[in-house]
Amino acid sequence: MKRPFQRSIQRASLAALEFDFLVVGGGATGLGVAVDAASRGYRTALVEAADFANATSSRSTKLVHGGVRYLAEMQFGLVSEALEERAILCANAPHLAHDLAFVVPRYHWWEGPFYGAGLKLYDALAGRRNLGASRLLSREETIRAIPGVREEGLLGGVEYHDAQFDDARMALALARTAAERGASIVNRMRCVGLVKDEGQVVGALLRDEETQEDLRVHASVVINATGVFADEIRRLEDPTVKKSLVPSRGTHLVLPRDFLPSDRAIMVPHTDDGRVLFVIPWHGRTLVGTTDTQVECAELEPRSTGEEIDFILRNAGRYLAREPQRSDILSVFAGLRPLAKPAGADAAEGEGHGSSKRLSREHAIETSRGGLITVTGGKWTTYRRMAEEVVDAAIEVAGLEEQVCRTSTLRLHGFDRDSGIQAGLPDARRLYGSDRAALEELERVDPAMAPPLCATLSITASEVHFAVQSEMARTVDDVLARRTRSLLLDARAAAAIADIVADIMAPLLGWTPAQARESAAAFRAIASGYLPA
Repeated sequence: MKRPFQRSIQRASLAALEFDFLVVGGGATGLGVAVDAASRGYRTALVEAADFANATSSRSTKLVHGGVRYLAEMQFGLVSEALEERAILCANAPHLAHDLAFVVPRYHWWEGPFYGAGLKLYDALAGRRNLGASRLLSREETIRAIPGVREEGLLGGVEYHDAQFDDARMALALARTAAERGASIVNRMRCVGLVKDEGQVVGALLRDEETQEDLRVHASVVINATGVFADEIRRLEDPTVKKSLVPSRGTHLVLPRDFLPSDRAIMVPHTDDGRVLFVIPWHGRTLVGTTDTQVECAELEPRSTGEEIDFILRNAGRYLAREPQRSDILSVFAGLRPLAKPAGADAAEGEGHGSSKRLSREHAIETSRGGLITVTGGKWTTYRRMAEEVVDAAIEVAGLEEQVCRTSTLRLHGFDRDSGIQAGLPDARRLYGSDRAALEELERVDPAMAPPLCATLSITASEVHFAVQSEMARTVDDVLARRTRSLLLDARAAAAIADIVADIMAPLLGWTPAQARESAAAFRAIASGYLPA
């Protein structure tokens, strides 16, 4: 029988059992591992110190893609693998991921044959799982496809297909999918120590961030999937281990829809630093990103710099009819990519600690002498395959009976094939998939829950209720940043309704008026960092 996805019930299940797998970290990687392990039948637990997808995994460019830019680097195997995973993700979660057409505008004669040939190769690598054939567009077709494109000097365009999704909602679907298969999934539960027996890691000391109660949990294998914070967990086992990550900050801007009033996206093939830039329709807005800035320290709430904002405005402005200004920005958000340190870099680091490492071109799986498995790097598109590799490695480390991976055809929570864009549903409701029925029931019982809480955001009181009662939201930030995407869509408007959201949450969570005000104030402090200085 499935346990309801409520924190009290999930937390109770965490305290009652020993586990085969204990996953630390509730982002894309950790949640993917929990789904894989639980669906194979292993006793699985996952703990997240803050909220699911609180950091990097809710701040992506919202794309599920094969990586067009890797074609120029001749990394065809990497692209082919990602394209296969793109198709699997879209098939297993059509309410969250869907086809998106991209147009590369052409301003030079050679761009047509150059990009056209490259994108035909992209089609070929996707094979039967291709989302749509690439094609050359005339000048007129390009203007119709992406109104708002700079028309001066425009010769035409090249269209190709990738996929788009909502990252935070995808993470939540993974959490609920794992729980439905028997896993204990708990947020606001921090790993503060590792339990050892004769030098082997056999569990973790956890601290409930809400009650400050400590809990000792045993497991056959502990998996460190904490992204940019992975080194902190590694040092709980061995304080002398060296840095394994090179975090990189990616900044995105959210602009009004009228900068790209289209259901197609623009791919800018060349920016000042040689990276590609995307201008994407997303939830009735225009999303532009991203930068690539190496940083020294990992932060839960990284802040974009003025230079990064100017970089995006400048490069996007070269391809848009109306050049965006700072005053047009509705929200700025940044995420830190947990890039694995390149093989051979600082070769002496990590030597002598008895660790083994399996490297791919985008992620690394390391097993310490004590049996702690750490996974770093990776991206949303290939989260499922990465999770499969991690679980396979963990089975070997723990000496567990091998079970076959089942996630390639596993439908994620909320699966609803009728939730696609063709159904004409608003984005905000389409994301709920089969859970739309629960929202509609709340609104049937109390029609006052149906209207939006403000004019510029679609969030309703019913969604706040559902987030608390069925999606483990514990703070105003959980609701406005991740259960709904209000913070990313309009930071000012989200801050303005923080008190309203807190008042709705208060009786559901047993908050006092002071606690409600505190949660709202904490959210406004976060939201202030989502606006350009």
